[in-house]
Amino acid sequence: MANKKDNRKENIKKSRPKQQSLFSFGKVFIVFAILSGLAAYYVFNVLTTPPPMPDMDLEAWWGPYPITQNPDVSIRPFKIEFSDVVVNDLRERLLHRRPFVPPLEGAGFTYGFNSDFLTRVLDYWQNKYNFKDREQFLNQYNHFKTNIQGLDIHYIHVKPKVVDDVEVVPLLLLHGWPGSVREFYEMVPKLSKPRPGFNFVFELVIPSLPGYGFSQGAARPGLGPAEMAVVMQNLMKRLNIDRYYIQGGDAGHVVGSHMATLFQDNVLGFHTNFPALTFHMLANVYSFLGQFWPSLIEEPELQSRMYPWSEKTMSSIEESGYMHIQATKPDTIGTALTDSPAGLAAYILEKFSTWTNPAFKQASDGNLLGKFTLTHLLDNVMIYWVSNSITTSVRMYAESFSVKQLAYKLDEVPTRVPVWGIKFKYELLYQPDALLKLKYKNYLHSTVVEDGGHFAALENPEILADDVFGAVEAFREFHARGRRV
Repeated sequence: MANKKDNRKENIKKSRPKQQSLFSFGKVFIVFAILSGLAAYYVFNVLTTPPPMPDMDLEAWWGPYPITQNPDVSIRPFKIEFSDVVVNDLRERLLHRRPFVPPLEGAGFTYGFNSDFLTRVLDYWQNKYNFKDREQFLNQYNHFKTNIQGLDIHYIHVKPKVVDDVEVVPLLLLHGWPGSVREFYEMVPKLSKPRPGFNFVFELVIPSLPGYGFSQGAARPGLGPAEMAVVMQNLMKRLNIDRYYIQGGDAGHVVGSHMATLFQDNVLGFHTNFPALTFHMLANVYSFLGQFWPSLIEEPELQSRMYPWSEKTMSSIEESGYMHIQATKPDTIGTALTDSPAGLAAYILEKFSTWTNPAFKQASDGNLLGKFTLTHLLDNVMIYWVSNSITTSVRMYAESFSVKQLAYKLDEVPTRVPVWGIKFKYELLYQPDALLKLKYKNYLHSTVVEDGGHFAALENPEILADDVFGAVEAFREFHARGRRV
């Protein structure tokens, strides 16, 4: 009997740890569930709560020190000049260039700019590009410079001639990289002349972004897109233009979007041909999850612009090597391109091929001449070469990805400014309207185009100009009804 009792006690002792273990697991599960719920709630709040509006220094000095106590705020006429010294030096460099390594058979532009076609481009630049004629062409509009926050800022100013019943409204046109003010030349007459069915026409302000073309670059780090937005607002203020519309693409989209966020009482409407929220966390989460159920994100006929996710991601990785270089070591690539016109032309014009249509890279000439002329393309390259601005232009990428710039979270700060986008088929990034409305609370419309790429103003000036007129008419109706939040 004693043995049986001892065995029973032993069994009881052995079973108790099991009960304790099960009880502990239950508590752990409950605690884990609670913590998971709290974490999910926290993440949801983080993703859906807009960050505060950043406090920008509207008078930050970007020029060399010491700060000028009484800066020259005059507006000075400016002329683009292709001097004999610059032209002769350029021709000498082109003449004495080293032989290029032959391209791989059938490679087209898939390894970069095809060196056989590059020889043709450089021969044209050296012998057939009419420097004097192109200088006159670029100077056909009125150019000016004025000092803003320590930097000489270049801009084109076109004032239309109108009759009394046509209203003149100001429009700020913002270019991107590797573009310049040259992109807008074919659009200028389409925007600055009255057209049937519209009772307004545009007064155009077309600046070179700081560090681009003939606008001076910053003397110290920190001049990113948000700071450029301040410079552009101060330029419009210098011109006594208090309220205005904006059109922009690429970097011009980023700067324009920041202006529509920071200066909501000044910007009457924002038209973009690059409608995207690159640094909006929730938009990126939705985009990623949408690959599992695309119809929740976009209409079936447009899903191919966004998915399959793996294919679009691989394409982005393949085409974004330049961005990583420019965001980390801009001065290194800038030095190489500053010293070599052949390198500069190849680096810039390769983007005008692939970013216009990714299929173009299969062609030995990048199909560049299917959409553009060599003269027009080299006009843009000449602006970079003559102004020696390639280094200061690519520094914008380093500033865009800086800790300071990302901390602003301006892609996530809402704006009540009305916004209108045009989506060309081969643009580098596509986002549906539902995601764009996460930031642009009054996103009015998207025009969907079944062709065209990144350089819309140069490739499709008529389509873009028509869309700008339609957008601004909608903006004016929006304001006539009263602002909505």
